[in-house]
Amino acid sequence: MRMNSKRILLVATATILLFTTVVAAKQKKASPAGSPVFAQDKGKFTIQLNGQTVGHEDFDISAAGAGWATHSTTDLKALDAPASRVTGTLMLQPDGAPISYQWISQAEKTNGAHIVFSNGVAKITLEMQGARPFEQDLTFGTPLIAVLDNNLYYQYAVLARVYDWNKRGTQTFPVLIPQDLTPGSITIESTGTASVAGKSYEGLRVTTSDLEVLLYLDSNHRLMRLEVPSAKVSVFRD
Repeated sequence: MRMNSKRILLVATATILLFTTVVAAKQKKASPAGSPVFAQDKGKFTIQLNGQTVGHEDFDISAAGAGWATHSTTDLKALDAPASRVTGTLMLQPDGAPISYQWISQAEKTNGAHIVFSNGVAKITLEMQGARPFEQDLTFGTPLIAVLDNNLYYQYAVLARVYDWNKRGTQTFPVLIPQDLTPGSITIESTGTASVAGKSYEGLRVTTSDLEVLLYLDSNHRLMRLEVPSAKVSVFRD
């Protein structure tokens, strides 16, 4: 995909994950008793493009009944593009399978969508400013679907939790990019210990056929940094 330099940040996540087919994935084995998938987390990411700060993301991951609720708001002002804000709320089962997702994007227009997941099917209601609501269903081969939306990088923190650290190795997941209505698949693999800016991290590599994203985690598997080398995008926890 050819990317305009003014839009490289806004489509960085989508570029990572664009595919023309949905690839079924093996469902992840359940975590052993006493080893929960998620842990409460709250923080702020700084987003840089070509070494220049272009935005910030505030996120929260917390328990909600028997499952988990995640919320994030990203404010961007990249190059000479208009300022924008995107907000996402993702509800999850204890094993990381999505229950529902809602996003709102505010820039020159306000758009949004609500998605309900059930038995491997994503039921999407898209609401674009000035247009009638649009509904679409997307079917996946498993209920354990990764939701990775544009400019909401905390969702990679969720992905790092869903990765089976006991099994390790290469693992494949079906994925949905809600703002683009794009299904696809991703491959994740552990890269072992990595050193960045003088600090030691646990590494994960997220790959597609045309791009890779590098995740750097602390000893508790919290996302501390994210790098998209080919797009010159860096995201790091404040």
